[in-house]
Amino acid sequence: MSSEQTLSALAAVSAQLSSDGGLLAEALLGEDRGQLGDSDPQLGALAAAGPCSSGREQQIAAVVEAVYEGFLLHGGSSRILNAGDADLNILAGDRLYALGLAQLAALGDLDSVGELADVIGICSQARALDDDALAAAAWEHAASAIGWGGSPAGEEAKAAVAADPDAASAALTDAARALRGAAAQTS
Repeated sequence: MSSEQTLSALAAVSAQLSSDGGLLAEALLGEDRGQLGDSDPQLGALAAAGPCSSGREQQIAAVVEAVYEGFLLHGGSSRILNAGDADLNILAGDRLYALGLAQLAALGDLDSVGELADVIGICSQARALDDDALAAAAWEHAASAIGWGGSPAGEEAKAAVAADPDAASAALTDAARALRGAAAQTS
């Protein structure tokens, strides 16, 4: 996965917020904006790498990174905004969720809109359970399903989250890797 693609996607998200003006534009980080840590999952690049994203890789990367940034803000961190104000974090996170979903809907990719809506819901449950592994598995699955298309195994895993989060976490990870592995085997 390309850190350059992730940085480009974050720059596109930042540019959108800047052009919108207001509180979020004022909260954009300066020179430190878009710094990726070693543990950054680069989910936009993952989604963009799949065949379903062909011809629109940068748009898909930006959409996924916008929604992931919303998730990070709801948890009190950010790669592009000063995350020091908890109330602003919620507002900014909601704005980025809406921005990403609207851009994806404009591309006509309603299946991917559904994947991102599902990951937002699952991550809300994961936060309530203080289950970072579930959130990470949900994000890996969503990015893989956007890039490679969904699967019955992924749908079953998402449906199982409420009943057994630990098993669902493992099943989401397995389904995500199966999507990417199945595509690699047919290439």
